[in-house]
Amino acid sequence: MRAGRARQSLLLDVGNSRLKWAMARGARIGRQRALPVGSRGALPAAALLATLPKRLDAIRMVSVARPARTRALVRALRQATGAEVLELRTTMRAGGVRCGYFEPWRLGADRWAAVIGAHHLFAPPQALCVVDIGTAMTIDFVSRSGQHGGGVIVPAPALMVDVLLRDTQGIRRRAAPGSARRRTLFARSTQEAIVQGSCHSAAALIERAYRAARARYGVRPRLVMTGGGAAAVLPLLTLPYAHVPDLVLRGLAALD
Repeated sequence: MRAGRARQSLLLDVGNSRLKWAMARGARIGRQRALPVGSRGALPAAALLATLPKRLDAIRMVSVARPARTRALVRALRQATGAEVLELRTTMRAGGVRCGYFEPWRLGADRWAAVIGAHHLFAPPQALCVVDIGTAMTIDFVSRSGQHGGGVIVPAPALMVDVLLRDTQGIRRRAAPGSARRRTLFARSTQEAIVQGSCHSAAALIERAYRAARARYGVRPRLVMTGGGAAAVLPLLTLPYAHVPDLVLRGLAALD
């Protein structure tokens, strides 16, 4: 690497439904981009590689994909770029955060990256409730000093809808296709009732978790929202929040 040139890195977040990435030069992170994960979890490796520069100094990745698919993606990245691929694993300590799980390896690495990213968002650091809405919805608390207090995992609104339509024949038959645009809780069609019910359920749990954190820790935590499903829930929240779509990538960058 030439003297004076900022390191060019790829930050990569491989989720259940989308593959997200951004380029970073030193501490500066570029725009987050995304590709859908294919049927049965197939990763869009070729489409990703087509967007990358020929030379990278480093690749930092977090993946919740199947191990075999993750390994195949790592091999493709190494062959195409010549860069070392560093895959994030949850540890007892990283990036100024201490894991609150009794067995840290059981905490998903994507959650771990989001918590680390959130901890580095504000100066000075603040107590935070970190909400990531993807296929699942996770809510984690992290103190101002970086102590992770644990969290919860529930189906995200889109998954709630899918389960209802898949496993409840009566509801499926009455749910005509179409988008639900109303924000009121009391819907006037089955499709709207399913979508609004799932989004209001998520919003209610977020606000309950916020109140629980405030009561337990005696602080007013900052609410930080991320994930592809966050947009449907944000209008329903009565609490102030920071919306950070690339929070997981920011966590990866904070570990450099």
